[in-house]
Amino acid sequence: MTTIGIIGAGEVGSQLARAAGTHGYHVVLANSRGPETLKHLVDELGPSARAATAAGAAEAGDFVIVAVPLKLVNDTPVEQLAGKIVLDTNNYMPWRDGTFEAVDSGRKTVHELRQEQLPTSKVAKAFSHIQAPRLFLSARPAGTPGRHALSVSSDHPEAVELVMRLYDEFGFDTVDNSPLSESWRSGPGQPAWLAHAHQTREQLAASLAAARRIPYPFRG
Repeated sequence: MTTIGIIGAGEVGSQLARAAGTHGYHVVLANSRGPETLKHLVDELGPSARAATAAGAAEAGDFVIVAVPLKLVNDTPVEQLAGKIVLDTNNYMPWRDGTFEAVDSGRKTVHELRQEQLPTSKVAKAFSHIQAPRLFLSARPAGTPGRHALSVSSDHPEAVELVMRLYDEFGFDTVDNSPLSESWRSGPGQPAWLAHAHQTREQLAASLAAARRIPYPFRG
């Protein structure tokens, strides 16, 4: 049975844990407050879920979802994530996280920074432009006309392939928006972000192509 480590148990991380449990995955959850604070969520998820530290979730996961904002001083467990695919759900939100000069200048995306912080991992931006409740509301079986699509960005083809499989299992089509240097195209304020309620594969591809660099700090 595949185990997904999930670092971050807020709205996004907890909803992804629910989706994973529904589709037969084991999940190991971590937050910044300690495993004991996740008892209610773990009880809800049932025997396929348990709580751990961030390092414990990273160690246990066959792949890992990081559902917490990036900090310029890395606080993710580099050693335990070595060699693993890491799905980063984060978006650059300066009003929440502070400003990052490398991102503001356009030299790097926030996901390239995450990859630099995890040099022996394979980072992919995923699940980043859909509101967490819509993971269940928008999901449809493969082949459904007008199926909702989500984007993925990565420098690693094997990470893209994993995300595409996971999206399909969870009920979504995929648009490959690689590499990580292009991941800004699905960020806050961009067409893909603003149309998050529903985009087919064709509509999402058009939204990504229509993206334009936005001066930071963007606040809408």
